[in-house]
Amino acid sequence: MTTTAAPPPALRTPRRKRRARIDDRGWLFVAPFAIVFALVFLAPLVYSIYLSLFREQLIGGNAFVGLENYVAAFQDEKFWDGLIRVSIFLVVQVPIMLVLALGAALAIDSARLHASNFYRIVIFLPYAVPAVVAVLMWGYIYGDQFGLAGNVNQLLGSEVLQPFIPQWMLLSIGNIVTWQFVGYNMLIFYSSLKTIPGELYEAASIDGAGAWRTIFSIKIPAVRGAVVIATIFSIIGSFQLFNEPNILKPLAPNTISTFFTPNMYAYNLSFAGQQYNYAATIAIIMGLITAIIAYVVQLRGSRQEAR
Repeated sequence: MTTTAAPPPALRTPRRKRRARIDDRGWLFVAPFAIVFALVFLAPLVYSIYLSLFREQLIGGNAFVGLENYVAAFQDEKFWDGLIRVSIFLVVQVPIMLVLALGAALAIDSARLHASNFYRIVIFLPYAVPAVVAVLMWGYIYGDQFGLAGNVNQLLGSEVLQPFIPQWMLLSIGNIVTWQFVGYNMLIFYSSLKTIPGELYEAASIDGAGAWRTIFSIKIPAVRGAVVIATIFSIIGSFQLFNEPNILKPLAPNTISTFFTPNMYAYNLSFAGQQYNYAATIAIIMGLITAIIAYVVQLRGSRQEAR
């Protein structure tokens, strides 16, 4: 039995030095990203948490109040009103949008659809429209006095279409968001479908599986990870709802309030009410809620993929 002798210390030391140099070079490559990440993400987050622990008072100026702002936020009816509204928006709009996107991806991926590239571009095109332009365009369409809805009402002789009334406002905004982001999610699902090996389709064809069986047994399970990702993005987008109601507010001032969504509430507290500390508190709470729900969705999705 032969044993390999350990290299002498004279040979081990240069090797350790080389590894140390490689590690140092690695940090040099990571340093630019780490600096930018710290400046644009960590620093604003830490500063927001710092602001949320203080309150501007008439006597004494900016005073430390601990968690009093958070207690006040959870007792704030305006905050709960906006939070419940975006939660309803999430529960209704996100599933509809994802189902439409998945259906479009499956249709485009199907060999039976002619001119699939054309339909893919057409469905994705609304996402390329700037968000502000899209909302202004739909705001003109929704106008019951000057837009397409108003023309239809005039033609019918009655106010059938009233997108800006309180009962229809969330649906009107949901229609805009769905129109914008169906193509984005469709592209995620379509890219996932293209990674399915062709051998699976051949095996399914040999076993006599039809088109619907192939969809439910091969395609949908294969895009489960993409569905989880799209769901997380949609959840984050729903809790960040701001552009659409904020731009439509001048057209529906009696329907869209300054606290229509939590983000609008924080924005108006900060820039209109000069309540920076309380606005930071609302922002931190919404960030935590979004992170927790997104983590739960990701965890459930990971467990289903592992089965």
